[in-house]
Amino acid sequence: MPTATEGTRTARRPAGTGAQRTVTAHGAWFLVLPAVIPVLVLSVGPLVYGILLAFTDAQSGRTEPTRWIGALNFSDLLHDTLFWESFRIGLVWAVGVTVPQFLLALGLALLLNEDLRLRPLARALAIVPWAMPEVVVAVMWRLVYDPDAGILNETVRDLGLGDGRDWLSGLGTALPAVIVVGVWAGMPQTTVALLAGLQNTPRELHEAAAVDGAGAWRRFRAVTWPALRPIALAITALNLIWNFNSFALVYVLTNGGPGGRTRLPMLFAYEEAFRYGQFGYAAAMGCVMVAVVSVCLACFLAGRIRGGGDA
Repeated sequence: MPTATEGTRTARRPAGTGAQRTVTAHGAWFLVLPAVIPVLVLSVGPLVYGILLAFTDAQSGRTEPTRWIGALNFSDLLHDTLFWESFRIGLVWAVGVTVPQFLLALGLALLLNEDLRLRPLARALAIVPWAMPEVVVAVMWRLVYDPDAGILNETVRDLGLGDGRDWLSGLGTALPAVIVVGVWAGMPQTTVALLAGLQNTPRELHEAAAVDGAGAWRRFRAVTWPALRPIALAITALNLIWNFNSFALVYVLTNGGPGGRTRLPMLFAYEEAFRYGQFGYAAAMGCVMVAVVSVCLACFLAGRIRGGGDA
Protein backbone atom coordinates (compact mmCIF):
# COMPACT_ATOMS: atom_id res chain seq x y z
CA MET A 1 0.00 0.00 0.00
CA PRO A 2 1.59 3.35 -1.06
CA THR A 3 2.58 5.73 1.67
CA ALA A 4 1.64 9.40 1.78
CA THR A 5 5.09 10.43 0.55
CA GLU A 6 4.85 8.08 -2.43
CA GLY A 7 1.37 9.40 -3.20
CA THR A 8 2.69 12.97 -3.16
CA ARG A 9 5.54 12.03 -5.54
CA THR A 10 3.06 10.31 -7.85
CA ALA A 11 0.79 13.34 -7.83
CA ARG A 12 3.70 15.65 -8.67
CA ARG A 13 4.83 13.51 -11.63
CA PRO A 14 3.63 15.05 -14.92
CA ALA A 15 0.97 13.03 -16.66
CA GLY A 16 1.83 11.48 -20.01
CA THR A 17 5.63 11.58 -19.55
CA GLY A 18 6.10 8.12 -21.11
CA ALA A 19 3.91 8.99 -24.06
CA GLN A 20 5.79 12.24 -24.62
CA ARG A 21 9.11 10.39 -24.63
CA THR A 22 7.75 7.91 -27.19
CA VAL A 23 6.55 10.72 -29.42
CA THR A 24 9.92 12.47 -29.08
CA ALA A 25 11.80 9.28 -30.00
CA HIS A 26 9.58 8.73 -33.04
CA GLY A 27 10.09 12.35 -34.06
CA ALA A 28 13.86 11.98 -33.77
CA TRP A 29 13.84 8.90 -35.98
CA PHE A 30 11.63 10.72 -38.47
CA LEU A 31 14.18 13.54 -38.67
CA VAL A 32 17.10 11.12 -39.06
CA LEU A 33 15.48 9.05 -41.84
CA PRO A 34 16.34 11.43 -44.72
CA ALA A 35 20.02 10.98 -43.87
CA VAL A 36 19.84 7.24 -43.08
CA ILE A 37 17.89 6.10 -46.15
CA PRO A 38 20.50 7.25 -48.74
CA VAL A 39 23.26 5.58 -46.69
CA LEU A 40 21.30 2.32 -46.57
CA VAL A 41 20.38 2.43 -50.26
CA LEU A 42 23.67 3.69 -51.71
CA SER A 43 26.24 2.23 -49.28
CA VAL A 44 24.98 -0.59 -47.07
CA GLY A 45 22.78 -2.18 -49.75
CA PRO A 46 25.51 -2.42 -52.43
CA LEU A 47 28.00 -3.62 -49.81
CA VAL A 48 25.74 -6.49 -48.72
CA TYR A 49 24.96 -7.34 -52.36
CA GLY A 50 28.67 -7.36 -53.20
CA ILE A 51 29.43 -9.71 -50.31
CA LEU A 52 26.71 -12.10 -51.46
CA LEU A 53 27.93 -11.85 -55.06
CA ALA A 54 31.41 -12.94 -53.96
CA PHE A 55 30.02 -16.39 -53.10
CA THR A 56 28.56 -16.95 -56.58
CA ASP A 57 29.91 -17.64 -60.07
CA ALA A 58 28.26 -14.54 -61.55
CA GLN A 59 29.61 -13.71 -65.01
CA SER A 60 28.56 -11.43 -67.82
CA GLY A 61 26.98 -12.90 -70.92
CA ARG A 62 26.24 -16.35 -69.49
CA THR A 63 22.85 -17.86 -70.16
CA GLU A 64 22.88 -20.28 -67.23
CA PRO A 65 21.54 -19.08 -63.87
CA THR A 66 24.05 -17.86 -61.31
CA ARG A 67 25.06 -20.59 -58.84
CA TRP A 68 26.14 -20.41 -55.21
CA ILE A 69 29.73 -21.74 -55.06
CA GLY A 70 30.67 -20.93 -51.48
CA ALA A 71 34.22 -19.77 -50.83
CA LEU A 72 35.62 -20.97 -54.18
CA ASN A 73 36.33 -17.41 -55.37
CA PHE A 74 38.30 -16.70 -52.20
CA SER A 75 40.21 -19.96 -52.58
CA ASP A 76 41.19 -18.99 -56.13
CA LEU A 77 42.11 -15.53 -54.93
CA LEU A 78 44.62 -16.93 -52.43
CA HIS A 79 46.60 -18.42 -55.32
CA ASP A 80 46.25 -15.44 -57.68
CA THR A 81 49.76 -14.00 -57.77
CA LEU A 82 48.67 -11.12 -60.00
CA PHE A 83 46.16 -9.93 -57.41
CA TRP A 84 48.66 -10.08 -54.56
CA GLU A 85 51.20 -8.25 -56.70
CA SER A 86 48.60 -5.52 -57.26
CA PHE A 87 47.97 -5.57 -53.51
CA ARG A 88 51.67 -4.99 -52.88
CA ILE A 89 51.69 -2.14 -55.40
CA GLY A 90 48.62 -0.69 -53.67
CA LEU A 91 50.41 -0.69 -50.31
CA VAL A 92 53.52 0.93 -51.84
CA TRP A 93 51.30 3.53 -53.49
CA ALA A 94 49.29 4.24 -50.32
CA VAL A 95 52.36 4.66 -48.09
CA GLY A 96 54.37 6.41 -50.79
CA VAL A 97 51.63 9.02 -51.22
CA THR A 98 50.53 9.39 -47.58
CA VAL A 99 53.93 9.97 -45.96
CA PRO A 100 55.23 12.76 -48.25
CA GLN A 101 51.72 14.17 -48.39
CA PHE A 102 51.66 14.58 -44.61
CA LEU A 103 55.18 15.99 -44.31
CA LEU A 104 54.68 18.56 -47.07
CA ALA A 105 51.23 19.47 -45.77
CA LEU A 106 52.64 19.96 -42.27
CA GLY A 107 55.31 22.33 -43.57
CA LEU A 108 52.77 24.23 -45.66
CA ALA A 109 50.34 24.48 -42.75
CA LEU A 110 53.07 25.86 -40.48
CA LEU A 111 53.96 28.41 -43.17
CA LEU A 112 50.35 29.48 -43.77
CA ASN A 113 49.84 29.87 -40.02
CA GLU A 114 52.43 32.65 -39.89
CA ASP A 115 51.61 36.35 -40.35
CA LEU A 116 52.60 36.55 -44.00
CA ARG A 117 51.70 39.15 -46.58
CA LEU A 118 48.83 38.04 -48.86
CA ARG A 119 48.17 35.13 -46.52
CA PRO A 120 44.47 34.81 -47.54
CA LEU A 121 45.51 34.55 -51.20
CA ALA A 122 48.15 31.94 -50.36
CA ARG A 123 45.60 29.89 -48.43
CA ALA A 124 43.17 30.05 -51.33
CA LEU A 125 45.83 28.94 -53.83
CA ALA A 126 46.89 26.09 -51.55
CA ILE A 127 43.50 24.37 -51.84
CA VAL A 128 43.19 24.69 -55.64
CA PRO A 129 44.22 21.04 -56.29
CA TRP A 130 41.53 19.93 -53.84
CA ALA A 131 38.85 21.78 -55.83
CA MET A 132 39.79 20.05 -59.09
CA PRO A 133 38.22 16.69 -60.08
CA GLU A 134 40.65 13.78 -60.16
CA VAL A 135 40.10 13.25 -63.89
CA VAL A 136 41.03 16.87 -64.62
CA VAL A 137 44.14 16.55 -62.42
CA ALA A 138 45.17 13.36 -64.23
CA VAL A 139 44.71 14.89 -67.70
CA MET A 140 46.69 17.98 -66.65
CA TRP A 141 49.59 15.87 -65.35
CA ARG A 142 49.55 13.70 -68.48
CA LEU A 143 50.31 16.90 -70.37
CA VAL A 144 53.11 17.70 -67.90
CA TYR A 145 54.63 14.23 -68.39
CA ASP A 146 54.14 14.19 -72.17
CA PRO A 147 57.38 12.80 -73.69
CA ASP A 148 57.41 15.21 -76.65
CA ALA A 149 55.86 18.50 -75.55
CA GLY A 150 55.54 18.12 -71.77
CA ILE A 151 56.87 20.91 -69.58
CA LEU A 152 58.91 18.43 -67.51
CA ASN A 153 60.91 17.12 -70.47
CA GLU A 154 61.24 20.63 -71.88
CA THR A 155 62.79 21.72 -68.58
CA VAL A 156 65.13 18.70 -68.57
CA ARG A 157 66.30 19.57 -72.09
CA ASP A 158 66.73 23.26 -71.28
CA LEU A 159 68.90 22.40 -68.29
CA GLY A 160 71.03 20.10 -70.42
CA LEU A 161 70.19 17.03 -68.34
CA GLY A 162 69.29 14.84 -71.30
CA ASP A 163 66.60 14.36 -73.90
CA GLY A 164 63.87 13.54 -71.38
CA ARG A 165 61.92 10.32 -71.16
CA ASP A 166 58.43 8.88 -71.27
CA TRP A 167 57.74 9.08 -67.55
CA LEU A 168 54.39 7.27 -67.52
CA SER A 169 55.49 4.42 -69.79
CA GLY A 170 58.85 3.58 -68.21
CA LEU A 171 58.94 0.51 -65.99
CA GLY A 172 61.04 2.29 -63.38
CA THR A 173 59.43 5.72 -63.52
CA ALA A 174 55.70 5.10 -63.89
CA LEU A 175 54.89 4.42 -60.24
CA PRO A 176 57.06 7.25 -58.82
CA ALA A 177 55.55 9.66 -61.38
CA VAL A 178 52.03 8.67 -60.37
CA ILE A 179 52.92 8.97 -56.68
CA VAL A 180 54.02 12.57 -57.27
CA VAL A 181 50.61 13.33 -58.75
CA GLY A 182 48.87 11.66 -55.82
CA VAL A 183 50.85 13.72 -53.33
CA TRP A 184 50.08 16.96 -55.19
CA ALA A 185 46.38 16.21 -55.50
CA GLY A 186 45.79 15.11 -51.90
CA MET A 187 48.02 17.52 -50.01
CA PRO A 188 45.46 20.39 -49.68
CA GLN A 189 42.96 18.46 -47.55
CA THR A 190 45.73 17.43 -45.16
CA THR A 191 46.98 21.02 -45.07
CA VAL A 192 43.52 22.35 -44.21
CA ALA A 193 43.09 19.82 -41.37
CA LEU A 194 46.51 20.60 -39.88
CA LEU A 195 46.03 24.34 -40.29
CA ALA A 196 42.76 24.12 -38.37
CA GLY A 197 44.60 22.33 -35.56
CA LEU A 198 47.32 24.99 -35.51
CA GLN A 199 44.76 27.78 -35.27
CA ASN A 200 43.13 26.09 -32.30
CA THR A 201 46.43 25.98 -30.40
CA PRO A 202 46.55 28.84 -27.86
CA ARG A 203 49.17 31.41 -28.89
CA GLU A 204 49.90 32.05 -25.22
CA LEU A 205 51.57 28.64 -24.97
CA HIS A 206 54.03 29.54 -27.73
CA GLU A 207 54.72 32.90 -26.13
CA ALA A 208 55.34 31.30 -22.74
CA ALA A 209 57.70 28.74 -24.27
CA ALA A 210 59.57 31.51 -26.11
CA VAL A 211 59.93 33.47 -22.87
CA ASP A 212 61.41 30.36 -21.26
CA GLY A 213 64.06 30.32 -23.97
CA ALA A 214 62.70 27.47 -26.10
CA GLY A 215 63.75 27.56 -29.75
CA ALA A 216 61.51 26.93 -32.76
CA TRP A 217 62.15 23.16 -32.83
CA ARG A 218 61.62 22.76 -29.08
CA ARG A 219 58.39 24.80 -29.24
CA PHE A 220 57.20 22.56 -32.04
CA ARG A 221 57.91 19.40 -30.03
CA ALA A 222 56.54 20.68 -26.72
CA VAL A 223 53.57 22.79 -27.84
CA THR A 224 52.62 22.38 -31.49
CA TRP A 225 52.93 18.63 -31.99
CA PRO A 226 50.96 17.56 -28.88
CA ALA A 227 48.08 19.74 -30.08
CA LEU A 228 48.30 18.39 -33.64
CA ARG A 229 48.85 14.72 -32.77
CA PRO A 230 45.16 13.63 -32.65
CA ILE A 231 44.43 15.43 -35.92
CA ALA A 232 47.58 14.04 -37.53
CA LEU A 233 46.66 10.46 -36.57
CA ALA A 234 43.11 10.83 -37.86
CA ILE A 235 44.00 12.45 -41.18
CA THR A 236 46.85 9.98 -41.77
CA ALA A 237 44.54 7.00 -41.24
CA LEU A 238 41.94 8.49 -43.59
CA ASN A 239 44.57 9.28 -46.21
CA LEU A 240 45.89 5.72 -46.12
CA ILE A 241 42.39 4.38 -46.72
CA TRP A 242 41.58 6.89 -49.46
CA ASN A 243 44.89 6.33 -51.24
CA PHE A 244 44.66 2.55 -51.03
CA ASN A 245 41.21 2.74 -52.66
CA SER A 246 42.33 5.14 -55.40
CA PHE A 247 41.02 4.50 -58.89
CA ALA A 248 40.29 7.47 -61.16
CA LEU A 249 43.68 9.19 -60.88
CA VAL A 250 45.77 6.14 -61.77
CA TYR A 251 43.23 4.87 -64.30
CA VAL A 252 43.44 8.06 -66.37
CA LEU A 253 47.22 8.45 -65.98
CA THR A 254 48.43 4.93 -66.81
CA ASN A 255 45.45 2.54 -66.87
CA GLY A 256 47.55 0.24 -64.68
CA GLY A 257 50.52 0.10 -67.02
CA PRO A 258 53.20 -0.33 -68.04
CA GLY A 259 53.26 -4.06 -67.49
CA GLY A 260 51.00 -3.78 -64.46
CA ARG A 261 53.52 -1.61 -62.57
CA THR A 262 50.74 0.78 -61.48
CA ARG A 263 47.84 -1.68 -61.34
CA LEU A 264 46.29 -0.94 -57.96
CA PRO A 265 43.83 -3.44 -56.39
CA MET A 266 40.84 -1.32 -57.40
CA LEU A 267 42.05 -1.30 -61.01
CA PHE A 268 42.56 -5.06 -60.92
CA ALA A 269 39.03 -5.64 -59.58
CA TYR A 270 37.62 -3.24 -62.19
CA GLU A 271 39.31 -5.13 -65.02
CA GLU A 272 38.09 -8.49 -63.74
CA ALA A 273 34.52 -7.22 -63.51
CA PHE A 274 34.08 -4.98 -66.55
CA ARG A 275 36.74 -6.20 -68.98
CA TYR A 276 36.57 -9.94 -68.36
CA GLY A 277 33.05 -10.13 -66.91
CA GLN A 278 34.02 -12.07 -63.76
CA PHE A 279 31.63 -10.33 -61.39
CA GLY A 280 31.77 -12.93 -58.62
CA TYR A 281 35.56 -13.04 -58.61
CA ALA A 282 35.81 -9.23 -58.65
CA ALA A 283 33.35 -9.07 -55.76
CA ALA A 284 35.62 -11.41 -53.78
CA MET A 285 38.51 -9.00 -54.39
CA GLY A 286 36.34 -6.17 -53.11
CA CYS A 287 35.54 -8.15 -49.97
CA VAL A 288 39.26 -8.69 -49.29
CA MET A 289 39.94 -4.97 -49.69
CA VAL A 290 37.03 -4.07 -47.41
CA ALA A 291 38.38 -6.51 -44.82
CA VAL A 292 41.85 -4.94 -44.99
CA VAL A 293 40.45 -1.44 -44.60
CA SER A 294 38.27 -2.60 -41.68
CA VAL A 295 41.27 -4.10 -39.91
CA CYS A 296 43.22 -0.86 -40.39
CA LEU A 297 40.31 1.13 -38.97
CA ALA A 298 39.98 -1.24 -36.02
CA CYS A 299 43.70 -0.91 -35.23
CA PHE A 300 43.47 2.87 -35.48
CA LEU A 301 40.42 3.06 -33.20
CA ALA A 302 42.01 0.66 -30.71
CA GLY A 303 45.11 2.85 -30.62
CA ARG A 304 43.02 5.96 -30.09
CA ILE A 305 41.08 4.29 -27.24
CA ARG A 306 44.29 3.17 -25.54
CA GLY A 307 45.76 6.62 -26.02
CA GLY A 308 42.69 8.22 -24.47
CA GLY A 309 42.78 5.79 -21.60
CA ASP A 310 46.43 6.54 -20.92
CA ALA A 311 45.70 10.26 -20.97
